[in-house]
Amino acid sequence: MPEELPLTATINGDPFQQTVPVHETLLELLRERLDLTGAKASCTLELCGTCTVLLDGQPVSACTLLAAEIDGREVLTIEGLADARAGGELHPIQRAFAQHGALQCGFCTPGFVLTAVALLRRDPDPDDETIRRELHGNICRCTGYEPIIAAIREASDELKR
Repeated sequence: MPEELPLTATINGDPFQQTVPVHETLLELLRERLDLTGAKASCTLELCGTCTVLLDGQPVSACTLLAAEIDGREVLTIEGLADARAGGELHPIQRAFAQHGALQCGFCTPGFVLTAVALLRRDPDPDDETIRRELHGNICRCTGYEPIIAAIREASDELKR
């Protein structure tokens, strides 16, 4: 079995091509090689959501996904969400999280934001029950979740305009 594999992917809209160790996780690739530290290392068991990134538009846990598994695919991290073409303007969900105080300590925020982005792309007008169900894989110890739900509702309204 080879120790390294070639990897070609798109990360935050930019082409990426390198050889990666077969055992390296996507989280290690992002944080240690690319200095994209928005996705956090916490449980390493796919339980807390702090390492969430979007893979081909769907939320995944970067702590358990091998980097080699993103070959030929597209990854979006929290660092790539703001629109660089518009001077780094925040995405509506990022603005709503700030306005509603849905980010308190901030450790879990990138995972919640990216999960919310994926939800609003699939369902532009989710009800509170749907929002809660979609957030089941993300844990927050600070907010009590209500500001997060309010922020997602507000971003939904803004995105529909």
